[in-house]
Amino acid sequence: MKEANTPNSIYLFDMLNGGKKLAYGKNPEDALEVLSLRLTPEEMEHIVRTKYRRIKSKDLISHVHELG
Repeated sequence: MKEANTPNSIYLFDMLNGGKKLAYGKNPEDALEVLSLRLTPEEMEHIVRTKYRRIKSKDLISHVHELG
């Protein structure tokens, strides 16, 4: 039950086209796993898995223009 209390974070992953993908999870690897549930394998190939930034939910609105 302890896992359920672990807070998730929001991550912005860089994409090869210059955009960003929004994902959430306990850590960047978990966020990528969650992202893979809603994207196709081809779409996942465009994500730079090593380039990401953790953001606060209250700052999300200031990053909307970056999403791709």
